[in-house]
Amino acid sequence: MSSQKTKPFTDKDVKNKVLTGNCVELMRRIESESVDCIFADPPYNLQLGGDLHRPNNSKVDAVDNDWDQFDSLKAYDQFTTQWLSAARDCLKPDGSIWVIGSYHNIFRLGYILQDLGFWILNDVIWRKSNPMPNFRGRRFTNAHETMIWASKSEKSKYYFNYDSMKALNEDLQMRSDWYLPLCTGGERIKGDDGKKAHPTQKPEALLSRVIQASTRKGEVIMDPFFGTGTTGAVAKKLGREFIGLEQDETYAKVAKTRIDAIDPLKDILVDVQPKREKPRIPFGSLIEQGLLKPGAILTDSKKKHSVTVHADGSVMAQNRIDDVRGSIHKVGAAVQGAPSCNGWTYWHYEDKGQRLPIDHLREQVRSQAAQQ
Repeated sequence: MSSQKTKPFTDKDVKNKVLTGNCVELMRRIESESVDCIFADPPYNLQLGGDLHRPNNSKVDAVDNDWDQFDSLKAYDQFTTQWLSAARDCLKPDGSIWVIGSYHNIFRLGYILQDLGFWILNDVIWRKSNPMPNFRGRRFTNAHETMIWASKSEKSKYYFNYDSMKALNEDLQMRSDWYLPLCTGGERIKGDDGKKAHPTQKPEALLSRVIQASTRKGEVIMDPFFGTGTTGAVAKKLGREFIGLEQDETYAKVAKTRIDAIDPLKDILVDVQPKREKPRIPFGSLIEQGLLKPGAILTDSKKKHSVTVHADGSVMAQNRIDDVRGSIHKVGAAVQGAPSCNGWTYWHYEDKGQRLPIDHLREQVRSQAAQQ
C-alpha cells in the first residue's frame, strides 16, 4: 500500500463526507479521539439456509448479500474485533457508541464490546410495529432488534439528553423499548430497477432518537457501515456533523445523492440544551435583579401553602406555628412533609392576574445572561 493511501485524514477530508473503502483501514486514518458518537449497523451474519418463500410461493427478498457472508463464527468475531477496535480509537474519551443487531449477532457484539473496554449503558429494544411474518411457522415472529449503547470506558462522562427524550415521550421518562415501524413507503430508497437500494435500510425515526439522545448540536457522529446514508441524512437535518464509511460504491453514491438533497432544520429547532447543562441561577439572583422584591408572597399552584421572600434569598413559611425558614427547596419540602422539593416549579408568583412558577423568572435571567 502506498504512503499516499495510508496518509492520515484531515478534518476537511472526513467531515460530512462519504468515504469508500474498507471501514477498518479508513478508521485507522481518522484522527484518534476525534469522534463524539458512533452508530454501527454491522453485517448480521444471518446464516440463512436456502431461499425463503411466502405461502403464495413468492420469494422473500432476504439479506443474502456477499457482505453478510462469513466462513465461520470465528471469522465473524475476528472481523468484529477489528472494526470495534478501530472505532474505539476514533472515539473521544467521553464518547459513546450504538451497535445494532439481531439474535444472530448481538450477543457476540456485546461480548466483544466488553472485552475491548467499552462500558455498556443500556440495551435498547427496537420493537417493530410492522415486522416481517415468520412464513415457515416454525419459530416466533422476530419482531425486534437490539441496540447496545455503550460509553468508551467505565469512567467516560458520556452525554445523554434526558430532557429531550422525556419531551419526545410525552413528558414521561423514555424507556428502553422503542416501538417504531420498519423503513417502508416513501422513505424506502429504491434503485433504478424499482427494488430496494439496500436490504437493511433503517428508519430515520430510529436514528433521530439515537442522535438526539447522545449528541449535541455540532458534534460528530460516525457510521462505519453507512449503507444508503440514514445516519448522515438525520445528522444533517439535526445540525450534527457526520462521517460515513462505506465499502460499496453503489450504496455510497446513493447516500451522497440523498444527503445532498436535505435541508437542515433551523438552529432554534435543534439546539435544545438539557436543564442540567444550563447555567446555575441562585434564587437570590431574582431578588438582586428586582424580579422579586423582599416581602413578596409566593404560593403553591393551589394556594394551599405560602411563603414570604426575604432579602437574603431565603423564604419563610406563613401561617405555621413553627418557624420554617430556608431555601425555596427546603421550605417547599417542609410544608408538604416531603423528603425533597423542586422549589423552582413548586412556588408561584403573580403576574398580571396569572400565577406562574418562579422558574419563569429564572429563565428570564438565563436569557439575559446569554445575550450579554
